[in-house]
Amino acid sequence: MVSPILVARDAELRRLITAVTVPPSVVVVEGEAGIGKSRLVAELLSRPELSGRWILHAGCGQIREPFPLGPVVEALRTRAADLAGAELSPVAGALRTLLPELAHVLPPQPEALEDRAVERHRLFRGLSEVLTALGPVLLVVEDLHWADEQTAEFLAYLLANPPGALSVVLTYRGEEAPTGVRALTARPADALTHEHIVLAPLDEDQTRELAGAILGSADVSAEFAAHLCARASGLPLAIQELLALLRSRGAVIPWAGGWARRTLDTLDVPSGVRASVQERVGRLSPPARVVAEAAAVLQLASPVAVLTGVTGLSEPDTADGVDEVLDAGLFVERDGMVRFRHVLAAQAVHEGIALGRRQTLHAAAATVVRGLRPVPLGRVAYHLRQAGRVGDWVEATVQAADQAFELGDIAEAARLLEDVLRRAELDPERRAAMTIRLGWAASELLHLPDVTDLLVRALDRLPPGPVRGELRFLLGMQLEVTRTDPARRTRTFVDALEDLADRPELAAWTMVALGMQTTLDASSGAQLRWLERALETLTEVGDAEIRLLVLSKVAMVFTVVGDPRWAELTDRVIRETGGLAERRREVNAYRSIGEEACFSGHHEVGQRLLTLALNSAPGSDITGGAEFRCRASLAVAAYCQGAWDGLGEAIDSLRQGRSDRPTELVTLDALAACLAPASGRLDAAQDLLRAVVRRVRLMGDADLLPFLVSVLLRVATARGEAAAAVVEVEPAVAMWEVRGFWPVGVRAVPALAEAMLAAGDPERARELVDRYESRLPGLDAPLAPAALRQARGLMAAAEQRWDEAVAHFTAAAVAFGGLSAPYEQAQANEQAAACLFALGDPAAAGTLTAAVSAYAGVGARWDLDRATRLARRWGVRPSAPAAVRGEAGDALSARQQQVARLAAQGLTNQEIAKELFLSPKTVDKHLSAAMRKVGAASRRELARHLAPTPEG
Repeated sequence: MVSPILVARDAELRRLITAVTVPPSVVVVEGEAGIGKSRLVAELLSRPELSGRWILHAGCGQIREPFPLGPVVEALRTRAADLAGAELSPVAGALRTLLPELAHVLPPQPEALEDRAVERHRLFRGLSEVLTALGPVLLVVEDLHWADEQTAEFLAYLLANPPGALSVVLTYRGEEAPTGVRALTARPADALTHEHIVLAPLDEDQTRELAGAILGSADVSAEFAAHLCARASGLPLAIQELLALLRSRGAVIPWAGGWARRTLDTLDVPSGVRASVQERVGRLSPPARVVAEAAAVLQLASPVAVLTGVTGLSEPDTADGVDEVLDAGLFVERDGMVRFRHVLAAQAVHEGIALGRRQTLHAAAATVVRGLRPVPLGRVAYHLRQAGRVGDWVEATVQAADQAFELGDIAEAARLLEDVLRRAELDPERRAAMTIRLGWAASELLHLPDVTDLLVRALDRLPPGPVRGELRFLLGMQLEVTRTDPARRTRTFVDALEDLADRPELAAWTMVALGMQTTLDASSGAQLRWLERALETLTEVGDAEIRLLVLSKVAMVFTVVGDPRWAELTDRVIRETGGLAERRREVNAYRSIGEEACFSGHHEVGQRLLTLALNSAPGSDITGGAEFRCRASLAVAAYCQGAWDGLGEAIDSLRQGRSDRPTELVTLDALAACLAPASGRLDAAQDLLRAVVRRVRLMGDADLLPFLVSVLLRVATARGEAAAAVVEVEPAVAMWEVRGFWPVGVRAVPALAEAMLAAGDPERARELVDRYESRLPGLDAPLAPAALRQARGLMAAAEQRWDEAVAHFTAAAVAFGGLSAPYEQAQANEQAAACLFALGDPAAAGTLTAAVSAYAGVGARWDLDRATRLARRWGVRPSAPAAVRGEAGDALSARQQQVARLAAQGLTNQEIAKELFLSPKTVDKHLSAAMRKVGAASRRELARHLAPTPEG
């Protein structure tokens, strides 16, 4: 019993139609099982407004296949005739293996690429090109909560740069959708028309309307509708099933021209769908009941021949059974295949089959499905497992994992291997081999599965040798990423080296890992010795990617310890990659060095390396992991260089669901904490900073600590809590000093000295500065001259030696300016101005104005307010910050200026977003504000309003 009309979804349908007819567009239809997502989509597809558009309709299945992009392939495989004569570039030829049905209309197969990630990117480009060639297209993908990872990745790629005539409709159950699926439309591209429709359960009036439509009468009693709504929880599918059951029982009757229940008090209506469906199936004839059970076991749409193989009935009896189930309204038929009208009905029938009978049916299904071509290995494995044939299930699952690896679907391969390793008893050798494959697969995933226990189990009773060494190495890598036990990680890597004498690539990698220890007691000398050994081992390493990894990791550590050889190693990395970061490891090499260069004060070098990495990241790793890491590292560069406008929003965007690796999230959390005081809420900022300092210290990320410690001390000093704060940060300071991170740690020396002076301990401040001045000679430490001069200035100012203090602060400001560090430069200028005021020097006003202007440009409200108070105290009104001005005198912020100039140069919002590490929506906001302030109606007009840049 199905309603002939759509009930209670008119508004949703209008929103859906409006969005898909304004391409490019994406609409999400979200709702729980049975809420009516598929019915709404079906209604859309029947509408005349869609005429002239190709409809590509597919769904994701609960039983996954180790075949990537299944729904997209299913939607395109029959479109050869529609592509005949289309002009496709050579990249579309990469689809020949994926879509053999289209081979005769596709360009020749291009040469295979060694890098799987780059190959996958080419595949995505080819699919996007085919969708573009088709013209106006509506792509519908249902049940996305069951999507394989590559399908979600492709949709993310597609929606980031959608063909102009494409509309996409996605449906999923919100409570079951993984983070990656929900993130697909969290921040849609500016060009996309976007709707997110959440379907709610029906209320009593809507239930009454639906029941009337199903029963063919407008007269349904309010009492009956209320009872039906309560028992069905407002789910349209449940309402439909309950009405079908009640009518088959004769429990719902026509009365006084309408419909009502026989007896309100005595009628026992089962809740939900399960019991209703099971009772309806129980009323079928025995052959039809067997057919229903077979369909429930198979789950997917099946032809009569497949159902016959599972039921054991003759083909005529099976066909008759299919007809009976269709007549009962439990099945739907499409293209000669039948399935249950809804997956919940299939699940209800499956649960009602006795265990022995269910296993027999699954065994039969495995045999029948294995005969299909191509063999759906995922379905074969599923049926064998349900049949209780564990050994056969293991073999089929391993075959499915092999296929997934071959097709580049690493996430699915990892899922399959993990399932076997957790559930099957395997001999030690096979367990070790499978665990090694899982360990490497897991290391490539953005959302890291926790397989530590499986690695430990594989190591149990394993004899010495390279297999044990590789497992120990992978266990160490897992512990490194999760940061759960740094000491155990170090021991694991040391133990791994015992077994890796014949594996120089892994041995060198292990030495690098030991040279980057995060234990609280790791010493600089021990770490550097491991790195030197890794460099010595490079002569035995033939793998170019491992060699690149070793060079880049050693360079990044040398950067933060101030070893000048970091520049030589970086040049070698650039030479070996031809100055381009085309593959994932190359991108990671540039990113790793670039981020550490920012930590140590080489801000412009770091920015260049990170920009190079980001430009290639999307093509090197279509999962988005490389791009996510590059953008997170660029956030560090933006913070160091005072590009704070929009940075908080960008960090929040990155923080939402892109990674669950603690090592990657902690950087974003640290930056967010450092930005927190800018708003002026010092109490909340101090609490956040304390929490993040503790977390970072426990994780062992010493290179992040100076940022956090510096800001925490400044906040605590401003709140009169300097003495306690100095004691609180002592373990953090000790950590970076023990590690030899003097070039990084010197960033915090001014704040440490200021806090010690405020706490009444000038001698300790002097010892601190002396210690750094004695440690830094000979090291590459660009921050040292500026930071130490600023600290000396603070000590001189504390003793009212104003002239000396001014000299130190002025030198510090100049040095910070040379490092592209405007925030620190502004602090030094503010401090110099305070001393100049004390001397009565008229230069004070100009110096303070420079600081005020810089604080305003950075967006540091707390500092701006403090500097303004200083000016008022001395009777000075600082002039407005120098900036581009509109006719009304509204100043553009520094970020608005950046966005406006790039827009005036002809860059699109997407290109500006990539250049400035912002979301497209943020770019649009800044651009709109800039155009409004200068009174420009177009980008061309905006260009005329902007003052010329120094370069031109």
